Amino acid sequence: HVDSGKSTTTGHLIYKCGGIDSRTIEKFEKEAAELGKGSFKYAWVLDKLKAERERGITIDIALWKFQTAKYEVTVIDAPGHRDFIKNMITGTSQADCAILIIASGTGEFEAGISKDGQTREHALLAFTLGVRQLIVALNKMDTCKWSEDRYNEIVKETSNFIKKVGYNPKTVPFVPISGFNGDNMLEALPHCPWY
Repeated sequence: HVDSGKSTTTGHLIYKCGGIDSRTIEKFEKEAAELGKGSFKYAWVLDKLKAERERGITIDIALWKFQTAKYEVTVIDAPGHRDFIKNMITGTSQADCAILIIASGTGEFEAGISKDGQTREHALLAFTLGVRQLIVALNKMDTCKWSEDRYNEIVKETSNFIKKVGYNPKTVPFVPISGFNGDNMLEALPHCPWY
């Protein structure tokens, strides 16, 4: 869904995994601040087009490769905006695993799963395109103070619709995160003991 933090989360994950250095992030932070978009520093790791940076949305797919101790990873960041669904399909069709990033903020999750939202459609497209491994990242959990009740509410709702799409919710990890702060992405958090 638009504004769920897909590019920010993806860019921050690449940074945390060593795929980009801090000097480059500092450069993006400075450039983003100059455009009044200081919070977009991680999104700009992947959002390279001038229009993407000006509008604050992903338009085209972006690929980024990095290695961990065990894996060679290619990240494909896909647009969430309905106008660019063809690009999202192009990116998703190449994936082995999809991370469905859901905004957990009050009203944001509900907008994403509404009839006009993109969250359900993205899950359906991923399954239809043959992506059988799914991770659901509940982003912006910091905005609801890492509420276990909110987490459980979103997991229940999301489990229902991904099951209808074809996924088995029992095999899908649901991870509470803050993509902007980088919280709970690689290491467990003390302020999220229930997870």
